[in-house]
Amino acid sequence: MRARIFRQAKPATQSGQAGTNDWVLEFAPTERRRPDPLMGWWGSGDTMSQVQLRFDSRDEAVAYAERQGLAYDVELPPTRLPQAPKAYADNFKYGRRGNWTH
Repeated sequence: MRARIFRQAKPATQSGQAGTNDWVLEFAPTERRRPDPLMGWWGSGDTMSQVQLRFDSRDEAVAYAERQGLAYDVELPPTRLPQAPKAYADNFKYGRRGNWTH
């Protein structure tokens, strides 16, 4: 069974960083998903694809995978460049460099 260890990405609809510090271990699917003929929902007999384990550090996640004898891939998070804080009031300040489009 193969596992994937990664850091959760920031949601696209939110600006905060909550929940992105945990390392997640999830299992790769072992069988295809198929539609249920009656309801039309997608399902699978693979229950391990529903499991996500969270760890405080990458080392803890790797140690868990090695203890359980799991083959794993570690995906390192991309480096982020710090950005200057922005405020809505900056759109109306006197020394603004860009054109005011209203």
